[in-house]
Amino acid sequence: MNNTYLTTEELSARIKYDARTIRNCLKDSVLLEGVHYIRPFGGRKILYIWERIEKDMASPVATSDLIAGLQ
Repeated sequence: MNNTYLTTEELSARIKYDARTIRNCLKDSVLLEGVHYIRPFGGRKILYIWERIEKDMASPVATSDLIAGLQ
């Protein structure tokens, strides 16, 4: 499977979220390392995996997940 790897700025343009919001709010809460993004060669740079993010964005969220997030 071919993956499309995006920088934070490229992802920001695709999903219409500010890059700071992605870094400060979504990363590690909604976007998970090893699932939605990787750090190539163990470095500091983050590359987001577009196909996985796109798939999860289109998935419905269960009501129980929303309630659990509020607690």
